[in-house]
Amino acid sequence: MLAFRPVKSHTVSGTVKDENGNPLSSVSIKQKGTHKGTFTDANGSYRITITSSSGTLVFATLGYETLEQKVGGKSVINIVLRTKNSLMQEVVVTSDFKASKKMVTSNIARGYNSPLMGTAPGIYVERDNTSYYRSNDEEYIDFNREGYDKITENQFMKVKDNPLSTFSIDVDAASYSNVRRFLNQGQLPPAGAVRIEEMVNYFKYEYPQPTNKDPFSINTEIADAPWNKDHKLVLIGMQGKKIPTENLPASNLVFLIDVSGSMQSPNKLQLVKASMKMLVDQLREEDKISMVVYAGAAGIVLKPTSGAEKTKIKDAIDKLEAGGSTAGGAGIKLAYKTARENFVKNGNNRVILCSDGDFNVGESSDDAMERLIEIERKSGVFLTILGYGMGNYQDAKMQKLADKGNGNHAYIDGVSEAKKVLVNEFGGTLFTIAKDVKLQIEFNPAKVQGYRLIGYENRMLAKEDFNDDKKDAGELGSGHTVTAIYEVIPIGVKSHFLKDVDALKYQKDITPLSKTNHTQELLTVKFRYKAPDGEVSKLIEHPVLDKQIAISNTSDNFRFAAAVAQFGMLLRDSEFKSEASYDAVLNLARKARGNDEEGYRSEFIRLVESAQLLTKAKPQHKIDKNKEEEEESMPIGKY
Repeated sequence: MLAFRPVKSHTVSGTVKDENGNPLSSVSIKQKGTHKGTFTDANGSYRITITSSSGTLVFATLGYETLEQKVGGKSVINIVLRTKNSLMQEVVVTSDFKASKKMVTSNIARGYNSPLMGTAPGIYVERDNTSYYRSNDEEYIDFNREGYDKITENQFMKVKDNPLSTFSIDVDAASYSNVRRFLNQGQLPPAGAVRIEEMVNYFKYEYPQPTNKDPFSINTEIADAPWNKDHKLVLIGMQGKKIPTENLPASNLVFLIDVSGSMQSPNKLQLVKASMKMLVDQLREEDKISMVVYAGAAGIVLKPTSGAEKTKIKDAIDKLEAGGSTAGGAGIKLAYKTARENFVKNGNNRVILCSDGDFNVGESSDDAMERLIEIERKSGVFLTILGYGMGNYQDAKMQKLADKGNGNHAYIDGVSEAKKVLVNEFGGTLFTIAKDVKLQIEFNPAKVQGYRLIGYENRMLAKEDFNDDKKDAGELGSGHTVTAIYEVIPIGVKSHFLKDVDALKYQKDITPLSKTNHTQELLTVKFRYKAPDGEVSKLIEHPVLDKQIAISNTSDNFRFAAAVAQFGMLLRDSEFKSEASYDAVLNLARKARGNDEEGYRSEFIRLVESAQLLTKAKPQHKIDKNKEEEEESMPIGKY
């Protein structure tokens, strides 16, 4: 009888940097000839276990030359990737849409590193006034197929006409990582991609844990607005109760994974697989995992399996391949059906959808998908949506589905973001501690003449919705923080932002508060929330005294949140940005970096610097209808 020696695996770790010694994040590392793969983290570090110590590793990322490195028994391999310096042809659009070609150096050749992984090098170009990604096989990916809703900014409201401001909380952070993706590609993001509340809430803030029976603490702070010295900022921060992982209820999770043809690129399905494996590593024996996939049709590829069987689950994930059309509606129905059949009473029942949102078969319109999700959420199953990819990413659709499905939404632009969402913030992403959380702010007309909520445009509610327990609102996860910022105009300040209307004929004027009637209160914050399995809301009230301090004396929480909000207004070119500037953002953020162990705040500062450079470099183009060519060559990428 022949004796076979077991194949010994081999682990390799190291770093990947560019020629200037800067770490490269989200570099794809694969064992040649196998499906074994991983990505570098934010520090350029990686670790991979391969099947043979004599194998070959392939290092690849957009804008850099792909490198193959023989392992040769080494356990540490540090890599330097060289920037692609090749000249590519750019298609320049003329006034009558005739194209001429000019030789230009791409953004990628200039050294912009994209976090989007791929083994095929490519270039971003302008063609027919549209952004495209061109790979070596001349495939053009239309960036205008990405779907973003138009955002109409919240206006300043007069307190005497509108003393109440009502909105739903939002713990999503998809906008920030998506904006980061654009900036890392050397492009300014479209205005519709910039949701300021999601950018602010991407970061953790050091609010105190709740000390009573309520699932969150309420914190407020007031100071001058950095971009308008005559205005004030009011920060309202909520801190969700942190529940230790070992004390979290048992989970019934259904992975719903899009394996349609649109998910074939490496920065989609390959990154989905890496993300799901990270999540699997967090699971316990009492947790159950099922996996549903959909392309032209939907099917179950993994029946409910204990979280202890990690190898079995990961093997099922490794077998996923992409191809076909996208029957998203059928997949959602099957995933919810699977979750209902395995429902854990008093547990965490959730569908986790991984997709680019490009549904095109069956129920695929926004209205049809929203109605489907609204019906399915009645089962008590929550929804987490993880968005992937570029070119056809349907941000608006993903956002709406998460809102309608008692859920949250994150955009995964690289393996580091997957780790943040599914490992570092595991409880907040997947475990709801309060649902239908609504806020209503009543402003004191003796102190405030006008206000506006910064961001939350798609979360605004009618004042009557606050007391209506049938009205859906946002969810708060374990350990999550939620931050909202109001810009207020004090009494006596002249402002062109406040618009006058004719005096009312039949209404009496509001009498200012007397000196003995709450004169020290600037506003009152009211909260309503339900238990995760509850149907009746609980009310909390929190009056805020007018105790303003200099912004230099505010907390790191206040100053950093104000910096992010100001950055968002600059990216949106907000009509309310007043004296906002990138230098002011950087000054605030650098001084409020605080304890930044994970490096997210430092990364923010780098992104602001990139945006500042891109804004200064943004060219103005003139088109002469009588000429065959533009007077200036078009830029690579869409600004």
